[in-house]
Amino acid sequence: MRKVVLPFDGMNFSRGAFEFARRMNEHAKILATGVFLPQIDYANIWSYPGAAMSPVYIPVTENEDMVAIENNIRRFESLCQENDIEYRIHKDFTEFALPALVQETRFSDLLILGSEYFYNNLGIGEPNESMKGILHDAECPVLVVPEKFEYPQSNILAYNGSQDSVFAIKQFAYLFPELCGNKTLLIYAKDDTSKELPDEAYIEELTARHFPDLSLLKLKIDSKKFVETWMAGEKASILISGAFNRSIFSLMFRKSFVTDIIKDHKIPVFNAHR
Repeated sequence: MRKVVLPFDGMNFSRGAFEFARRMNEHAKILATGVFLPQIDYANIWSYPGAAMSPVYIPVTENEDMVAIENNIRRFESLCQENDIEYRIHKDFTEFALPALVQETRFSDLLILGSEYFYNNLGIGEPNESMKGILHDAECPVLVVPEKFEYPQSNILAYNGSQDSVFAIKQFAYLFPELCGNKTLLIYAKDDTSKELPDEAYIEELTARHFPDLSLLKLKIDSKKFVETWMAGEKASILISGAFNRSIFSLMFRKSFVTDIIKDHKIPVFNAHR
């Protein structure tokens, strides 16, 4: 059984994040932990160790806000019960919400974020700084899910020769064996003149064991445009990457590749790093 954390901030509820968890539960039972985070005071933002930026959190004191959050908790409970999902509820978060959420990830197999709702009131770009911080600091893989998506029927393995890109592929295979039989494309895109994939024999040996319907491709064109074109011909896809490790944006393809895919809100993005 996999333990899956689903964070909901303030009065927002991501149906997309819950829907992915529901589909996972259909294949193999999960424990869904609903984490209900406080609101953000986005007029006051400061840094905290280990993440890009951290906003100031407002303790939920107004009755209207309390009612909205309690309604979200009841909604989560009801959906879990309707879909036969074992669940837990964590809501004792105060001003240190994001560091506490990172601690939750230490004891979880997967974190699922709604890409369109996670602290969307910040209004400072997509993904916003809170999402970037979680992608960077989470101690388990993170799945970023749009509100409307088709459950994956094909996989895109983003490989750049780094340890983290290989780690992400392995973590995806371990967590989602039910998706490994899907049509899978391993793509390598990096600014170099080499005609070969880095450690091609090794990465082929590893991925072919987990993904029987596998194709390998080295790109000589814009990687984001290619993925968008490839996705257009596929019924449903998921992108697997190890992009958000040591410094945000630095390790994967061109600078904004994974960020742009998340921002498009079209497909789920699976991210893992050591």
